[in-house]
Amino acid sequence: MAAPKKGRRPSSQGRPGRTLAFILIALVALTGGMFASGHTKPRLGIDLAGGTSITLQAKSQPGEKNAVNKTNMNTAVDIIERRVNGLGVSEAEVQTQGDDNIVVNIPKGSNEKQAREQVGTTAQLFFRPVLTLAPGAPQKEQPPADPSKSPDKGGDKDKGKGGDKDAAEPDDKATGGSGDKASPSPTATTQGRPLSEGLTADDPTPTASPSGKPSDKESTPPKPSGEEAKAADLQKRFTALDCTQRATRAKTAEQSAAAKGKDVVLGCGQNNQKQWQKYILGPVGVEGRDVDDAKAVLDTTSGAGWKVTMDFNHKGAKAFGDITGELAKKQSPQNQFAIVLDGEVVSDPYVSRALTQGTAEISGSFDQQSAKDLANILSYGALPLSFREDTVTTVTAALGGEQLRAGLIAGAIGLALVVIYLVAYYRGLSLIAIASLLVSAALTYTIMALLGPTIGFALNLPAVCGAIVAIGITADSFIVFFERIRDEIREGRSLRPAVERGWPRARRTILVSDFVSFLAAAVLFIVTVGKVQGFAFTLGLTTLLDVVVVFLFTKPLMTILARKKFFANGHPWSGLDPKRLGAKPPLRRTRRTHSSDTKEA
Repeated sequence: MAAPKKGRRPSSQGRPGRTLAFILIALVALTGGMFASGHTKPRLGIDLAGGTSITLQAKSQPGEKNAVNKTNMNTAVDIIERRVNGLGVSEAEVQTQGDDNIVVNIPKGSNEKQAREQVGTTAQLFFRPVLTLAPGAPQKEQPPADPSKSPDKGGDKDKGKGGDKDAAEPDDKATGGSGDKASPSPTATTQGRPLSEGLTADDPTPTASPSGKPSDKESTPPKPSGEEAKAADLQKRFTALDCTQRATRAKTAEQSAAAKGKDVVLGCGQNNQKQWQKYILGPVGVEGRDVDDAKAVLDTTSGAGWKVTMDFNHKGAKAFGDITGELAKKQSPQNQFAIVLDGEVVSDPYVSRALTQGTAEISGSFDQQSAKDLANILSYGALPLSFREDTVTTVTAALGGEQLRAGLIAGAIGLALVVIYLVAYYRGLSLIAIASLLVSAALTYTIMALLGPTIGFALNLPAVCGAIVAIGITADSFIVFFERIRDEIREGRSLRPAVERGWPRARRTILVSDFVSFLAAAVLFIVTVGKVQGFAFTLGLTTLLDVVVVFLFTKPLMTILARKKFFANGHPWSGLDPKRLGAKPPLRRTRRTHSSDTKEA
C-alpha cells in the first residue's frame, strides 16, 4: 500500500514570505528611485498647478482644399510640442481635440509666456527681395499720378506734383540706408524700376517704356496693361498703408502669408529704432523649409548684440547664393532682402556679395530671449496649417490649490468611511485590508511620481477622482476574498483550509471585476481627450495595482496570519469567529482527522 504523499502544499501557500518580501523590495526600490531622481511628488496638471490652456483651431489657407486632415494635425501637434519643449517647458501637454482643434496646456512656469507666443505661430519663413521701403505711416503727398510712367529709367519728366528732382536720377542710392539702421524717406528711388521688375518678372521688357514723345495732359493716355494696372493698384495700397496700426499690420501679415511665392506683396516691419516701416517685397527667393538649423548667437566682435544664425540645406544654400548674388549688384534699398516670418518683416539686411556658404544670419533689434524664440521656431519648421486662438483659459495656482485640497478631503472622507466599515464589520481582518490599502497607496504614489518625468503624466483633478474611485475598487477585492473565507468557515472548515479553498473562487471574481474596470478605463482613455484621459489613466493604473496587491500582498499575508492563534482559533475580535458566522458543527477538520486515523489503522 503506497504511503500517502507528505509535505505537498499548494504553490500559493508554500512560501508566502518570499512573495511578501518581493513586493516589499519592489516598493523600496520604487521609493529609492523616486528620491534619487529628485521627483518626490507627482507632477501636477494645469488645473492643480495653474497655467494656461490654449485651444487652437486650424484653418486652411485660401486656395487649399482638405488641408485640415489627420496627417497635418498630427504633424502640427509634433512641431508645437517640440517648440515648447525647446524652451524647457517639458511639462506641456499638446493633443488634438476633434477634427480641427489642438489643445495646448502650459503649466505655470518661467517660460509660460514664451511658450504661449510660439504655440500658434505658423512660422512660414520666406526670403523676399526688397523692392520699396518707406516710413510706416501713410504718405501725405501722393506719388506721381501716372503709374504707367513709373518704370522709366530715362529722364522723362513727371507731370505730377513734386518728385521731379528725385525722379531725374532713379538709380542713385536712397538716402535712408538700411531699414535696420534708418528710416528712408519715400523718394522716387524707392519706387519705379524695382517695383515694375518685380511685377513683370516673366517679361524682361519694361511694361511702360517711354514712347519718345513728350507727355501731354490733353493727349489720350494709352490703355494700361494688366501688369500696369497691378502696379498702379499696388502703389496706391502701399502709399495708403499704415503700419503703425496694429490691426492694419495684422491684416497685411495675413494677406502676405496667404500670397503665392511668385506674388509681389506688402509688408510691415520695425527698424533698430523700433520705428515701423512698410515694404513692397518681390517674389520669394528662398523658403523657410530649406533652413536646416537655427541658433541664437551673441555677436561679441562687432557689438551688434544678439542675432540668429541659420544653416541651409543643399537646395536652400544654392537658392540663397543665387538671390544674394543678384541683390549685391543693385543699389540701396534694392540690395536688401526681407526675412518674412508669418507675413511680418523681422529683418531686412543689406547684401554686398553673394553668400554661397549655405549660412545666413538675421540681425536686428533682438534681445537674448527674442533671438532664442525665433531660433527655436525656425529649428523645428513651419506648421502645415494656420491656426487661430479659439479660447485661452488661465488657471491660477490658488484655484488649483483649492481644487487639490477639495479632492484630497474627498479622498480622505471616502477612505475613512471604508476603514470604519472594515473595522466594524470585519474586525481583525480589517488590519489586513488597511495594510493592503497602504501598500496600494504607496505603490500608486511612487509610480505616479516617476511617471511624471518619464512619460509626462500629470496629476489633474479628474485623475484625483480616478484615484478616489480606485479606493472602492481595491476595498471590493478584499471584501470578496474575506467573504469567500467566511463562507468556507460557515461550511465547517477551519481557517487554514478555508483560506486555500476560498482563494480560487475569490481570485476568479477579483480578476473578472478588475478586467471589466480596466477595460472601461482603456476604452475611456482611447475615445476621450484632455483631462478625462487623466481619470481613465489613473483608474486603469490603480486597477492593475489592485491585482498586484491582492495577489502579492493580501493573499500571502492572509496565509501567514491564518497560522496565528488569534485568527486560527476564531477569536471574537478576529472577524472569523465560527459562532458569530453560524458555522456548522462539528468542524470538518475534526472529521477529516478521524477518517485519516481510521485509514492508517
